[in-house]
This record gives sequence, C-alpha cells and structure tokens, in this order.
Amino acid sequence: MFAVAFSLAMPVFAQETETKTETTTTTTKKLMTLHGTVSDDGKTFTDDKDQKAWTVQNPEALKGHEGHHVSVKAHVHEDKGEIPRRCR
Repeated sequence: MFAVAFSLAMPVFAQETETKTETTTTTTKKLMTLHGTVSDDGKTFTDDKDQKAWTVQNPEALKGHEGHHVSVKAHVHEDKGEIPRRCR
C-alpha cells in the first residue's frame, strides 16, 4: 500500500504573488509540500498530517486524481486554507 501511495503521488506546482494596494508590499505565499487525498469532486485536498482541508482554486490541476492519495507542492494561502489558481 505504501508503494501504491507513492506511485500515485503527483507534484503540483503553484505560484502566486499578491500585491497589497494599501501598502504597496508584495507578499509571496508559503511554499509547502502536502501529502494527502484529493476529494471525489477535486475541489478540496485533505492533508494527512493534520486532516486540514484545503480548497483547491484550480481543480483542473488535479483532474484524474480525484479520490487518490497524492503529494502537492504549492505556494499556498495558508491563512485562507487555499491552494491557488495558478498551477503547473
């Protein structure tokens, strides 16, 4: 089972930069590697470590992996619990 989980692992790269209009400061999102399961509809990802559910802003990036255990590497919106739209 352990080998199957890693054979299904798919890295997803996401990068997003947000500019705050009030302060003209650019904030880069935190790069994280998450291991967990994609929901059946592909719109959420549940982390194995703490069972935190992340909202996937670009479900197309995980298409075909619904219900699978994967690894996701992304610059995430940690405070919002979101994996950003721009994924490669």
